[in-house]
Amino acid sequence: MRYNEKHPYGQVDQFIYGVDFHRFTELEGKSNSMEIAEELGVSLRDVKKLKEKLNRS
Repeated sequence: MRYNEKHPYGQVDQFIYGVDFHRFTELEGKSNSMEIAEELGVSLRDVKKLKEKLNRS
């Protein structure tokens, strides 16, 4: 099997900005951006970027 520099990223694409994607989507439905940022330990800017990525998908 070939191994290239992008190979490890296939295994961890559920984590974006160090945040579990499934946990983020769960919180998004019932919390505002400030509460999500506090719960996950990220900035409001990161929460905004994650929401933009979700809307593009």
